[in-house]
Amino acid sequence: MLNSDYEFNIKMADVVAGIKTLYPDMKSIGRDFLTDEQPSVFISTMEDDINAEERASYETDLFEGRVPLKYPVGYLETLAVLRKFCDAVCVRDIILFHASAVMVDGKAYLFAAPSGTGKSTHVALWRHLLGDKAVMINDDKPFLRFYEDRIMVCGSPYNGKHRIGNNIAAPLEAIGVIKRCDSNHVAKAADIIPMLVQQTYRPRDAELTANVMRLILRLARVPAYDIYCNMLPEAAVLSIAAMTGRK
Repeated sequence: MLNSDYEFNIKMADVVAGIKTLYPDMKSIGRDFLTDEQPSVFISTMEDDINAEERASYETDLFEGRVPLKYPVGYLETLAVLRKFCDAVCVRDIILFHASAVMVDGKAYLFAAPSGTGKSTHVALWRHLLGDKAVMINDDKPFLRFYEDRIMVCGSPYNGKHRIGNNIAAPLEAIGVIKRCDSNHVAKAADIIPMLVQQTYRPRDAELTANVMRLILRLARVPAYDIYCNMLPEAAVLSIAAMTGRK
């Protein structure tokens, strides 16, 4: 039901945003991130924002070879909130990255790949092998916050269709690029910048995008590995050893 009274504060990547939406979906998915702290960013949505997300989703489905779907307006509004938040915090050196993120021994590991390649499955193998030593940060869209001496991987409400994630953060240790292969092996990634660009949200504003590109160049200095793998536990044994040093 349309209602103009959905107002609340959400804290993501250590930034508090005051949100005002037309539908209840955003408050529902963001319930673990709600806060009473004072906001420094303010976001409100209108029907035009929802219509714009509907057009963008339609074009994306066509571009990626899928039959365009009719998405609920509440879901589309959550995408509009995400876009506005990303644009607002870009100048604070915060970006949204499409990846699965897991924390092991207090350090964060990112796994990136095109949708459907198996990054979530690979991270599930890490969780199976490591047990409670592995804690999910986010299974789909974590935020990365850049500081002078570290990059923090932060949970977000946008944690994938299986809703796997936590409101936690950890310093980024390594990046794994998942590549499907019949045999399992891990190699140091030679050039990950094209993949980083593809997996990072880029604002429509050219000046903001320039700042995102600067941050991507910093992200490219993080140790990165090409993980050629099937969906068997052996694949995770190899990547855990390569990326964390655990045997």
